Amino acid sequence: MERELFGQTAAGEPVYRVTLVGGGLTMKVITWGAVIQDLRLEGHSHPLVLGFDTFDDYPLHSPYFGATPGRCANRIADGRFKLDGREYQLERNENGVGHLHGGNDGIARRNWDIVSLAPDRVELAIVDPDGRAGYPGNCSITATYALQEHGVLSVAYTSATDRPTLANVCQHSYFNLDGGEDAFGHDLILAADAYLPVDGRLIPTGEIRPVDGTPFDFRTMSPMDRQLDGERVLYDHNFCLSPARVEKRTVAIARSITSGVAMEVRTTEPGVQFYAGAKLNVPAAGLEGRRYGPFAGFCLETQTWPDAINHPNFPSAVLRPGELLQQETDYVFSKV
Repeated sequence: MERELFGQTAAGEPVYRVTLVGGGLTMKVITWGAVIQDLRLEGHSHPLVLGFDTFDDYPLHSPYFGATPGRCANRIADGRFKLDGREYQLERNENGVGHLHGGNDGIARRNWDIVSLAPDRVELAIVDPDGRAGYPGNCSITATYALQEHGVLSVAYTSATDRPTLANVCQHSYFNLDGGEDAFGHDLILAADAYLPVDGRLIPTGEIRPVDGTPFDFRTMSPMDRQLDGERVLYDHNFCLSPARVEKRTVAIARSITSGVAMEVRTTEPGVQFYAGAKLNVPAAGLEGRRYGPFAGFCLETQTWPDAINHPNFPSAVLRPGELLQQETDYVFSKV
């Protein structure tokens, strides 16, 4: 297996791309952001993910397409937290108020190293240095992508630190299983009895609210396109799967009623952020020249709950020296 030059960062670093094949899937991964750039299923003519054909569009226009955000994915209120009695102020990179996905120069927007490469597997690694965006400690992170039998894309992340810190990464692919202009032709199951309401900044209020009787009840297969008081529900919420990490289990199934392609999600993680892509409005052409407007793809980001450090009743996002954080998710694709 060989890597190909895909582009160059503003600092002059070469960005490489590798192609993996296995289990009926073909995937392209780039070193910048550990991004899944393209993903195809045998017998289905369209890309399963949103992305760009050229590198230059990623730093200019990508809303985390296929990336691995961190060191702490999702939102932290006001970018503030207290750990072991010490207060920390993180970069406020979302509207100058909150902290999102590890900051503007987080690991989703930096070049990773290829550690190992095989026809159906790649391992990448990066060190997030002490003090970057305000985080304490040097945090070492690896990402392993593997294509396995029966349409399985296996994603495994490991994180370690030399000081107590926050750690929580995720795969941030936007999926579209039929190639349509939007993903409203998709149905969804989420194995969550509760979700986290949010304020106007999309920060959890602290309440853990049952999904029963609300548009957030996806416990049976239901359309993603839902209305509340005559308006479309703009999903960008954490669905509560469990109070802590557990053995890998099925937590979601998405399917296109148009193409017959389905995606099952199995994960160790206690939460999944369902983002329906309402804010998408990408000025550059995507894969195969596609235009990505609102709702062009959806995310199922498996991770711990957002702003967990500021809510003692949420699953912990703290990582300490000597511990190894292991986060595993399988995306299983099939076509009927």
